[in-house]
Amino acid sequence: MPPRRRGSSGFRGVRVRPRGRFYAEIRAGGFRLTLGTYNTPELAARAYDAAAWRFRRPRRDMNFPDVESLEEAEFLAPALSLVDDEDRRRHRQVQRRIAIAKHDEQLMRQWRAQFPNDVVNTDAFFADLRAQRRFNRRHRPSVAEFELENPNTTWTENDPRWDDIWTETTSDDE
Repeated sequence: MPPRRRGSSGFRGVRVRPRGRFYAEIRAGGFRLTLGTYNTPELAARAYDAAAWRFRRPRRDMNFPDVESLEEAEFLAPALSLVDDEDRRRHRQVQRRIAIAKHDEQLMRQWRAQFPNDVVNTDAFFADLRAQRRFNRRHRPSVAEFELENPNTTWTENDPRWDDIWTETTSDDE
């Protein structure tokens, strides 16, 4: 039987991903074992060779036939990223959050279609709130100056509004 042809990466068991990364896999007993995704084709080929040594493949099936033992192949191969129970739990949690967010978006679309007046009222409320905050931000220094000039001020000594006066006057002194 002729040797299997090498892919576009130039190595056996290594494929190029669309974004330029390299994917390594090995077939054993009718199954395909994923070895991971790597930044360079050499790292992916090293991972393939380490797996080939573990499956006792002949040296002619390896990408680097100069490697003499399983220990050397594992030493040269990148560390495997094993998926443990914590990774699975985190993945399930993220998937649940995504599903909840999608469901919320669907409910919001239904609500907007069913109650268009509420949408208009909500938008108007937040527009008024933004305008009121802008107005307060612009007029706080003038109110603070008025309180400073007025001898019958209602502010206490620790009132944070005094800071508005000092921030305006200190910029002129620089």
